[in-house]
Amino acid sequence: MGMISVLSRAACFIAIIFLGYFLRRAGFFKADDFQVISRIVLKLTLPAAIVYSFADKVIDPSMLVLTLLGFLGGVVYIVTAFLMNMGRDREKKAFEIINLSGYNIGNFTLPFVQNFLGPTGVVVTSLFDSGNAIICLGGAYSLATIVKGEGKGIPIGRMVRTLVKSVPFDAYLVMTILCLLGIRLPQQVVMFSEIIAGGNAFMAMLMIGVGFQLSGDREQIGTIVRILAVRYGIAALLSAVFFFLLPLPLEYRQPLAVLAFAPLSSAAPAFTEELKSDTGLASAVNSISIIISICCIVAAVSLVL
Repeated sequence: MGMISVLSRAACFIAIIFLGYFLRRAGFFKADDFQVISRIVLKLTLPAAIVYSFADKVIDPSMLVLTLLGFLGGVVYIVTAFLMNMGRDREKKAFEIINLSGYNIGNFTLPFVQNFLGPTGVVVTSLFDSGNAIICLGGAYSLATIVKGEGKGIPIGRMVRTLVKSVPFDAYLVMTILCLLGIRLPQQVVMFSEIIAGGNAFMAMLMIGVGFQLSGDREQIGTIVRILAVRYGIAALLSAVFFFLLPLPLEYRQPLAVLAFAPLSSAAPAFTEELKSDTGLASAVNSISIIISICCIVAAVSLVL
């Protein structure tokens, strides 16, 4: 599959976002339907996609450094969100912690890696995504709930409990452990997860479209520009560090340089909903990040090959 096929797939993702947006505008979906769709994504299709993607993999413990990189990449964005919002109200700080950190890898970036960087690229991507999962599938949300609340400090116990309640995170944790131990799931379980996982990309993009709301006021546009400018400025820096400075084989550094430009996590609008924050703004930021990431990833693939 060549570049045209990959770009066609990316264009389909964008088309599904527009479909969700226009169906909501036409009255097919109501505002409350976003919450229903987000629950389906977080508790059904995304966990199934994680189980299926790890079902046939065996992980060498020495490769867990790639998982650490995925985790640290998210930490960089969380720390940046804290620094950007010092002195601002808790609501805005919590919103940006969720909507600046995390990568959409399984639904979006993996097809690029799969088509251009081969089996090794897929394994590197999966391990990186395991570390990323700690951030985007519960870690950032846990911190955001603490920041938005009245308590001070970071109660580790509460953060861990919130993280463990995240079904996608639990799926990543269990599957990573099974892969490290070389334990394979029964074929019937893999087939069942494959069927549900088949709907994950569609449901995630549809969710973003249904939630998309762009009021056009200066504050909202300013927030979007601010988040995305910081996001992709850091992404360019991380991509360069991954490719030029890491003491890893070239076949590891190539996918890492591409992964740095992955769009914002598709779970971010769903977690924003659970936080009772501005889901319309979260969906708008997420949608625009997909378009920017297409351009950045295509350029990155061209440069690293």
